[in-house]
Amino acid sequence: MPVRIRLQRHGKKGKPFYWVVAADSRAKRDGKFLEKLGTYNPNTNPATIDIDVDQSVQWLQNGAQPTETARRILSYKGVLMKKHLIEGVKKGALTEEQVEKKFKAWVDEKEKSIAKKSDKLAEAKAEAKAKALAAEKEANEKRMMAAAAAEAPEEEVAEAAGAAEATEETAVEAATEAVEETTEAVTEEASTEEAKTEEAAEESVEETKAAAEETKEAEEVKAEAAPETETTPETEAEVAEASAEEGSKDTEEAADDSEEE
Repeated sequence: MPVRIRLQRHGKKGKPFYWVVAADSRAKRDGKFLEKLGTYNPNTNPATIDIDVDQSVQWLQNGAQPTETARRILSYKGVLMKKHLIEGVKKGALTEEQVEKKFKAWVDEKEKSIAKKSDKLAEAKAEAKAKALAAEKEANEKRMMAAAAAEAPEEEVAEAAGAAEATEETAVEAATEAVEETTEAVTEEASTEEAKTEEAAEESVEETKAAAEETKEAEEVKAEAAPETETTPETEAEVAEASAEEGSKDTEEAADDSEEE
């Protein structure tokens, strides 16, 4: 009767749990079996495996053939290695004490490797949990800030309006100051021009007076130097008109000079 070491499915839907059994190859997968050799739980990480090593080695020595999955499970637990070491005892290459010592060393090393893997998985899980908590905390803070912003929109609008009013007042004050400065500058320039014009007019009047005095003095000198002649009223009128014309010309020239300045 051909015997197979294979898995027999148990457990709930979506969460399988297997028995490692030695059964007749002609029996159904989940039917009768000859012996239960252990269990295999793939729902954990790493997977949980419990195998009777000595009984599994015996079935292998008796000719039982494991399925591919069962072979990997037996190799993972050291069943195939122990079978190989026992064959070395039969050939005289090893003693039973050496077999037990080597097998125990291999098992210890395997357990350390499994423990190291478990620690890494635990650290990764803790780190993922910490990140999830941080993300949840950040989301809660954002939600609270959004709620606070929704509760007090009127205050923000009032603050914005106040800021706009303050800005407008500042702009108006600046414009007013600029206009006042411009007005003062224009007024100063106008007063300066008026003062210059008055000074020019005064200078022209003084020049006119000086010219008239010089003309009068010149006439007196001519009158003294010239022979005495009879003067007629017509002659006196002509002389007065000439002096008046000269005085008006001098006045006009002085006014033109003041306008040009």
